[in-house]
Amino acid sequence: SPLPRAIPAAALAMPWRRALRGLRCSARARSAMPSWVIDRYGSGEALRFTRDMGFPAIRFPNEVIIRVHAASLNPIDLSMRSGYGATALNMKRDPLKLKTEETEFPLTLGRDVSGVIMECGLNVSYFKPGDEVVWAAIPPWKQGTLSEFVVASGNEVSFKPKSLSHIEAASLPYVGLTAWAAVNQVGGLNQSNCGGKRVLILGASGGVGTFAVQLVKAWGAHVTAVCSHDASTLMKKLGADEVIDYRSGNLEEQLKALPLFDFILDNVGGSTEKWALNLLKKWSGATYVTLVTPFLINMDKLGVADGMLRTGVTVGSKTVKHLFKGVHYRWAFFMPSGPSLDEIAELVDSGKIQPVIDEVFSFSEVPKAFTKLERGHARGKTVINVISKK
Repeated sequence: SPLPRAIPAAALAMPWRRALRGLRCSARARSAMPSWVIDRYGSGEALRFTRDMGFPAIRFPNEVIIRVHAASLNPIDLSMRSGYGATALNMKRDPLKLKTEETEFPLTLGRDVSGVIMECGLNVSYFKPGDEVVWAAIPPWKQGTLSEFVVASGNEVSFKPKSLSHIEAASLPYVGLTAWAAVNQVGGLNQSNCGGKRVLILGASGGVGTFAVQLVKAWGAHVTAVCSHDASTLMKKLGADEVIDYRSGNLEEQLKALPLFDFILDNVGGSTEKWALNLLKKWSGATYVTLVTPFLINMDKLGVADGMLRTGVTVGSKTVKHLFKGVHYRWAFFMPSGPSLDEIAELVDSGKIQPVIDEVFSFSEVPKAFTKLERGHARGKTVINVISKK
């Protein structure tokens, strides 16, 4: 993605010592902040509230500090709390810390943020301190957003949709970028080629699913959504043309009765992958994209080198196997991207995508929010109101 970041002329003219003094002055004024952290991997009891989390510092010239107004939870937070993806990396997800003795504890969870720019690095020109309407999804190797302040790369940040409050905006970045990566960057669908295509969304009522339904519908696709019966009304509201209740009978047989699909997004995984690709149109460029991959599991079990090798062999063999059958097989992952959030913001402000929020919790209720997320079967996102003002 292009970096709309150039060193401002004023910063170039300013003596570098004075520039760095201005950059760090507010960080010196605040040495600690309230946060929800974990000091070890585990379940709900691992969460701890502290008022003494170290205030974030800008370490690279393209970074910004955001005051968090609202955050939200995603399944990745449950996985990170239990240590998923950290075992193979010696409990260090940050690639810059792999060879240091520093651990990632205390670790702040939370990936989504909507808030206000407080400080900018010297190379950041697209934003300025005081910008009140920004949103971002923070990658898993950085400290999270269940805190008063968070650091992000300027290229991960975007101006949030004008039509949304902070609470509404915080529900979208992580799931939006995950769906965008799967549908657009990996799946190859876009506004110009999606019209009339038959798209199947498996696991449509979760955060990624509700966003994906709206995205491909906005681009003109015919959408079939798979969910439980109690989510069917929501799916229709979001634009799904057909809704299939996976509890009402054999799901594979229900879907076989429908015309074949051009694109499948699988948020479920498991046994679904064994038969879902048979629902695609053969030799037409039809694509199956799954968000359920063994990438981090392989690395946790086998180590970084062997895990990456096993993963590469697996995806390679599956890709070739299905290519010979006339369909494309792909894996997709969350990809942080401010420019992609810019495009998503346009869709939101045009009314084509709306946030789907299951429940909002106060900052003091973060453990309750995690319990809610653990129960599953949410209809949209679990949001944390970090600052009481909405």
